[in-house]
Amino acid sequence: MGWFRRRYLDLLGSIYIYNEHRGYTSIDRVLEAVRARSPDDVALIAAIEKHRADERKHYLMFKRWFELQGKMPLKVDRTCGHIDRFVEIMFRRTIDDLDTDAIIASDDEFEKLCRVISLTEQRGYKQVDVLLRHPWSPATRF
Repeated sequence: MGWFRRRYLDLLGSIYIYNEHRGYTSIDRVLEAVRARSPDDVALIAAIEKHRADERKHYLMFKRWFELQGKMPLKVDRTCGHIDRFVEIMFRRTIDDLDTDAIIASDDEFEKLCRVISLTEQRGYKQVDVLLRHPWSPATRF
């Protein structure tokens, strides 16, 4: 049971470190485009900056978890990426292929991108709740 639990946590942590890294680095592009499009929208820029900071904080938390164990996360790619899949469904292209400036220039496309980000966060909250209740989760020991 110990090996399975460790493997479960390694896989879970690897998926989360990927998603959090993908989140904050992708938000950098959105933030840059919003600053260019709406430099006076201080509230929106602040909200995006806070969201980016939270994503980076979570990435660093998972990175530190692996560092403390003296190991690297498992290699995962965009097939495990929540934002990657939502972007591909909604925009029919990968995050890396998105023209962020064009999306920000269109109110409809920008709203769609905001919905994608919101759905990703909602899915993440729900998934964390489920995972924390899993018998192999460290949280079930408390």
